[in-house]
Amino acid sequence: MLEPEIIFENDDVLVVNKPAGLLVHGEGADATGTLVEWFLRHTPEALGVGEPRVGKDDKELERSGVVNRLDKETSGVMILAKNQEAFTILKEQFKARSIKKEYRALVYGLMKEKWGTIDRPIGRSAKDWRRRSAERGAKGQLRESVTDWEKIVAGEVAGENFSYLKLIPKTGRMHQLRVHLKAIGHPIVGDSLYAGKRLEQSKNLGLDRLALHAYSLQVTLPGGESREFIAELPENITKAATSIAPLV
Repeated sequence: MLEPEIIFENDDVLVVNKPAGLLVHGEGADATGTLVEWFLRHTPEALGVGEPRVGKDDKELERSGVVNRLDKETSGVMILAKNQEAFTILKEQFKARSIKKEYRALVYGLMKEKWGTIDRPIGRSAKDWRRRSAERGAKGQLRESVTDWEKIVAGEVAGENFSYLKLIPKTGRMHQLRVHLKAIGHPIVGDSLYAGKRLEQSKNLGLDRLALHAYSLQVTLPGGESREFIAELPENITKAATSIAPLV
């Protein structure tokens, strides 16, 4: 089983660097092979911490300690609550959008501007129930979704164009970064759900994973201390990013 790296721990929280490929929680009460399973082995007293959630099969999800989540394919920093008071304090910060998150991503194509903001509401895809959409034709309730981005480098690798970006989500919608970048024509490298033909036609920088990493998290801990936690980039993403020969 894949296991996270512990970045920080005290009596209230556990901050980890989640590897790509590790599911945060399962669809039901069975937590086998998930981050939650690992967390409960590490901190068994956290069992039941959080809010009850029901899955697609109407069974309660085992998501003890989970305040926010990352997609299975996304790596990076996550914070888990060890007790209910810590959960409530952290959850309120996420709801108030006072927690600052920074991601790093490799995307297809050249981002010509130095920075920008993607302000597009997100709904459900009309074509695939697994996907969300920030494009015309999205169905269901459209939720406000805003992402700031900054170009670190854009250029060429073996005849293909790629860009390496810093991403700052201002909202926390499901698949937000993946959906927003697809909507502006620059899906994330290796995204099997949103990249479509780009994934099939590209060498994908030699990566066999989604090129999205949660790099940092700024939060006020339950004791009142403000901290920034950083999950260093995986070696394969660093190698891919440094292989880009700058063009713009």
